[in-house]
Order: sequence, then structure tokens, then C-alpha cells
Amino acid sequence: MSARWRRNPLGWIGIGLLTMILAMAVGANWLAPYDPARLTGKPFEPPSPAHWLGTNDIGQDILSELIFGARVSLLIGVLSALIAIGIGTTVGLLAGFYRGALDALLMRLVDVMLIIPVFPLMVLLAAYLGQSLWNLVVVIGILGWARPARIIRSQVLSLTERDYVLAARAIGARNARIVWRHVLPGVLSLALAQFVLAASSAILTEAGLSFLGLGDPTQKSWGSMLYYAQARNAFLSGAWLWWVLPPGLMIAASVLGFALSGFALEDSLNPHLRAR
Repeated sequence: MSARWRRNPLGWIGIGLLTMILAMAVGANWLAPYDPARLTGKPFEPPSPAHWLGTNDIGQDILSELIFGARVSLLIGVLSALIAIGIGTTVGLLAGFYRGALDALLMRLVDVMLIIPVFPLMVLLAAYLGQSLWNLVVVIGILGWARPARIIRSQVLSLTERDYVLAARAIGARNARIVWRHVLPGVLSLALAQFVLAASSAILTEAGLSFLGLGDPTQKSWGSMLYYAQARNAFLSGAWLWWVLPPGLMIAASVLGFALSGFALEDSLNPHLRAR
């Protein structure tokens, strides 16, 4: 871990937030006071010792929903980010290493992906594919690879001019071997930083899509909690304080945690940022 990372307090704040949320997701079975699917109280029951965050419109414990929702939201964020970074890293490697016509073609595709309104396109695809957790993962992942691809391509362009890569070319090493042995290891750390930032964006996007009713109705995430709260009159009944605010704060905390960690990693690992 670089000294630049150790001196970045925002990075440590991000790590702390993510650790807390990950512990909540992993320990949901022990932390949640009730089964989130059970009816354990009266409808719209306010916070009390029996239900710390009250109940929803049918009497389910909101704290239990919040804790178990961390699993779904984190799962969607991480899997979507893996897809986005997998595609982005592949495109960045191909464009930066082979250059020429392939580079021009791939970068024009990246430019198109960066200028089109991605969220409306996600809404259309999610509505077309149907309400499913895995459909959300695929839609968010395949539309989030452009920014990582551009950044990784820049790193690959720099790496291909290094002495050890030029020496490998000179002795006749195959392109696939050069990429695998010399170029890919040089971009993995930067890809990790982009993965963290992509997970942040994916969690926020999932919350937006679920709030519009495009999430998986069989899986409770923080976004779907907001959808049901809005659809079932949480604001009119006054239950928004314990039904809307907690999942909204958890979404904000997770996005902030991933974003701060990702920016700290990027600042520590990206040579262009270090130069500035």
C-alpha cells in the first residue's frame, strides 16, 4: 500500500463504511431481529423497542428488510461491476496494444457509449428483459464499461512503450504472451480502482431502476424498499421517516464508501493523477 494511500483520510473513511455494510450483509441472519418476509407487527407501526425502525404497510419489520437488503444491493453492485470491468479491461487492452484501425473502431464505440443517455437506455432494456435480479446485473454491467475502457487504454499505451515490453517484442515473443505476462499485470491495480467506482455507480443505478418498479419483486433491496414505500403511501401516512429515510441513507453510505475508496485507489495507482 503506497504512502499516498496511507495519507488519504477519505480513503479510510470509505473503507470503514464498506466494512460496516459488508458486515451487515454477511451477518444478516444473526443481526436481523425477524425474518423480513414475516408479518411481525401492525401495519405502519412507528419505531418501538419491538421494531426499531417500525413496520411497513403489511406489518413486516423494516430493520430486518434493511439488513437483508444489503445483500441484494451489494450483490448487484459487485456483479455488475465485474461485468463492466471485464468488458472495459478487454476493450482497453485490445485498443491500447494493437492500436491502428482496431483502436480507432473501439474508441469510437467508447465515445458513443459515453455520450448517449445511459440511464434511459437501461430503463428500456430492463423493462424489455423483465423484472429479474440477473437481468439488472447484465443491463447495468454491459452499459457501464466505457469509462474503465478509456482509462485502461491510456495505461496500456504507456506500458507498451516500456523497455521490457519492447525487449519482449524484439526477441519475437507472441502478442498474447506479451499482453498476459507484461501488460495485463500493469493494469490490474488500475482496474481494481475502476471496479470499486463501477460498484458505486451500479448500486446507485440499481436503486433508481428498482424505484421505478423494474427490480426483482422476489428480492428485497434498498431500491425496492423505496419503491414499495412510495407505492404504498408511506408519505401520506407519515411512515416515510422510518420507511424511506433508512434505505436512502444506506444507499448514500454505500455509494459514498465505494466512491471514496475508488477515488483514493485511483489517486494512488493512476500515474496521470500522480503527475498532476
